[in-house]
Amino acid sequence: MIHFKKVSKQYPGDVDAVRDVTFSITPGEFVSIVGHSGAGKTTLIKMLLIEEWPTEGRVFFEKTDIHTLPSRHIPAYRRRIGVVFQDFRLLPQKTAYENVAFAMEVGGRSDEDIATNVPQVLELVDLGKKMWNFPRELSGGERQRVAIARAIVNEPDVLIADEPTGNLDPKNTQDIVEILKRVNDLKTTVILTTHNKGVIDSLGKRVITLEHGKIVRDDKTGKYVL
Repeated sequence: MIHFKKVSKQYPGDVDAVRDVTFSITPGEFVSIVGHSGAGKTTLIKMLLIEEWPTEGRVFFEKTDIHTLPSRHIPAYRRRIGVVFQDFRLLPQKTAYENVAFAMEVGGRSDEDIATNVPQVLELVDLGKKMWNFPRELSGGERQRVAIARAIVNEPDVLIADEPTGNLDPKNTQDIVEILKRVNDLKTTVILTTHNKGVIDSLGKRVITLEHGKIVRDDKTGKYVL
């Protein structure tokens, strides 16, 4: 369970990024957070990752107020959340396999686990035949699929996909959406931020709409309405 309770975030200069936001996300849910640039989407994600602290209110993961965690416990908490970014952030000198394996190595997983899990997760994102290709040898959609594989290989409780289709054409966009749905089918909570109306309308999942830092809609099976 993720719960934002009366959360506000104010930046220097009296800039209100988020204002009095309250919502919950249940385990295994697929939630899209939408809104124009500057609406507060990124701020919410950064607070969930403990990269920003609320000015007011509290953010809970399960029963823990995450912003009270001792600094030594934050890395373990973050390992429970996988993140996919718009710009992929792959290591260019490593193959698809090595990029995904690196995430497991950092997590302290054994060589045996890596040899077993990396091919499986690359198959899940339809890249089993390209695991030894370098990022420069992959299309934008394929690179994003490697990024998803890297984000989920350690079996996080939550996958955050932050504008994951922003640099992709419509065909690759739909492929990424289908993979996110597949990940969600495995009981992983998925939080998607996007400007893409077509993606939201095709999902038929819960949509939280932000405007000027406030929640203006929260629809269980919503569409992109702004």
